[in-house]
Amino acid sequence: MMRRRTALALPLLAAPALAQAWQPNGPIRVIVPFAAGGTTDVLARLYGNRLSETLGVPILVENRGGGGGSIGAELVARAEPNGQVLLFHNSTFSATTAVLEFNNRALHSIERDFAAISLAALVPTIVMVHPSVPANNLAEWIAFARAQPTPPFYGSTGPGSAGHLVGEVLQRDGNFRMEHVPFRGASLLVQDMLAGRIPFGGDQLSTSLQHIRAGSLRAIAIRSTSRSRVLPDVQTVAEQGFPNAAILGWNGFFAPARTPEAALVRLQAEIAAAARHPPLAARMEELGADPGGNPTAEFRTMVHEQVASLRPIVRSLRLTPE
Repeated sequence: MMRRRTALALPLLAAPALAQAWQPNGPIRVIVPFAAGGTTDVLARLYGNRLSETLGVPILVENRGGGGGSIGAELVARAEPNGQVLLFHNSTFSATTAVLEFNNRALHSIERDFAAISLAALVPTIVMVHPSVPANNLAEWIAFARAQPTPPFYGSTGPGSAGHLVGEVLQRDGNFRMEHVPFRGASLLVQDMLAGRIPFGGDQLSTSLQHIRAGSLRAIAIRSTSRSRVLPDVQTVAEQGFPNAAILGWNGFFAPARTPEAALVRLQAEIAAAARHPPLAARMEELGADPGGNPTAEFRTMVHEQVASLRPIVRSLRLTPE
């Protein structure tokens, strides 16, 4: 998959004339479908600050959490397709799409109702436990969970989210039980994990790395498809025997379907330029994220392939949006 050095070196593939043919008419709203403070929110604001400089208009980042990200996504799906309202989402978008489709409750389609613009970052997602839990890997967590008189809690960023899906995969394939606790965003989940109220959960690495390094939380698996360069000793879920729990972690920009091509081309060009901007790239390096800026077609294909890979897993689990 896309590596950091490649992403940083990507040229601006959009035709310059088309990229300059569209200019935003006033502030651009960027909807983050989770509570403030999580990785998706942090990255949206980093990009927003740079894009406001290069586009010459304010970038207003709004948090609309709930429904595993589906509430904020629906707001953008219904917005006027003029390039003035964008969605900044992550790999949970793929999971909720598959879950809501399976349950015939999808109000929107990631493939029909949104235009993918650009990958913003690849961010490993991690499985963590509170340090009071005697587990350093998934096998030890499963042994701990089985020994409890009642199923222990596990947290996710909402019903049908990537964390919810992974939690259910681990239970099925590991033959043990947990109790799902949904949150409106990763920052709220991490707060409860730090307090010891939720012993097990997942997050994108960027906003939990500080807690792992401080010993306030313990990483026991990488939920993404490869190990993290900043936590190279932590094995992936696949390496620990759970290949169905591996989900590539990403963040990216979307617009409503039918947004004019000129707007999409200009926005992709500016996002790609922002990904190469040294201060922004350096900040993402600190957060353990790999800058994106990949061409629209590449990002769209990546997302659609991820959704297709998750559909059979959701069907096998018969996963419902609780």
